[in-house]
Amino acid sequence: MEIKDINPNLRSYLKYLKGDPVIWIITILMMAFSLVTVYSFVPILVKIEGGTPFQYLFKHFIYVLLGFASMFFIHRVDSKYIYQLSKFAYYIALALLLFTIFFGAKVNDAGRWIRIPFIGLTFQSSDFAKLALILYISRLLVRKKELLNDWEKGIVPLMIPILLICGLIIKDNFSTAAMLFLLSMAMLFIGRVPFLKLTTLAAGGIGLVALVIGIHVTVPQLNLLPRYDTWVSRFNQRVENDMGNIANAQSNNAQLAIHNGSLFGQGVGDGKLKEYLPEAYADFYYASFVEEFGLFSSFFLVLLYLILLFRIIRISLKTDDLFQTYASMGIGVHLLTQASINMLVCTGVFPVTGQNMPFLAMGGSALIMACISIGVIQSFSNQIQKGKKEEGVFVS
Repeated sequence: MEIKDINPNLRSYLKYLKGDPVIWIITILMMAFSLVTVYSFVPILVKIEGGTPFQYLFKHFIYVLLGFASMFFIHRVDSKYIYQLSKFAYYIALALLLFTIFFGAKVNDAGRWIRIPFIGLTFQSSDFAKLALILYISRLLVRKKELLNDWEKGIVPLMIPILLICGLIIKDNFSTAAMLFLLSMAMLFIGRVPFLKLTTLAAGGIGLVALVIGIHVTVPQLNLLPRYDTWVSRFNQRVENDMGNIANAQSNNAQLAIHNGSLFGQGVGDGKLKEYLPEAYADFYYASFVEEFGLFSSFFLVLLYLILLFRIIRISLKTDDLFQTYASMGIGVHLLTQASINMLVCTGVFPVTGQNMPFLAMGGSALIMACISIGVIQSFSNQIQKGKKEEGVFVS
């Protein structure tokens, strides 16, 4: 789809937005729709922390504006600068993760956040680290493409950044570290790392995690994994389906909310289970959405994410730049995986974990980084369109 194929009124606004118009439409629609759902889904937050729904809506609106501004700015940046900055972003991510470990603010017994002075907002350093690692791996895959059969010169330089980032995240956020490690393995596969080496790396990563867990269990005084008991508890609750456990009660309430939604939903603001679901506006967003908007609407939501992934993959296949291909694939798969995990947790397939819905959950660093990710994609798309125009001028 090109801009000329779109409604003239919409076209007048999209002319300021370079890149793929479908991605712009889907992203902006989701962010606009999030204002409605956040206002509707925050009663539990009002009950726990006080305030009013309007206060949380206003805070989310500020994040939406920041996210859109970030997306707009990044999409105007030439992709060659994104390539050059990827290494710098990776080192910044390492610094932020180390700072978080020693000085991070704790929320729900997890020290994942950096509190921004004076304004009282928090920033989850792992959200920045995910995008930084995707871009840095893409850069390394390009630089090492002729050395991928060599362990020392090709594979080890690729694995060190992955292990460092995932190792720093896993302490307080196992699900994010595991998802990022698997995503990294998928990117190495796309980057044509030999399959035998890839399986060896995956097995080595799993073995390393098992070793760390073994040390933690054997010498608990070291406290290597402070949230280990929480992980085990959540897994056991999922397997045993113990109704008395808090996390399982959350999961069961999420499934009940989906059941209550039926085909057409209870209506905006009329959901009941959202008042008993912690983070109904984030980690249990999908359950709250289905309760109020119904199963048919949830199919449409899934379709939007799939179209978004399709358009991103389309960009990755159109470009002649390997860095753009790898980065686009990584970003697209990451966004869809994050949304899928939220849905699978809400439907009871996965144990309770903290992955929210991109562009829809209540704003924060996750929303801003998702917008920056789309800005990167649109920068690549803009570069492709410029290349086509230049070719057309040259041919004529």
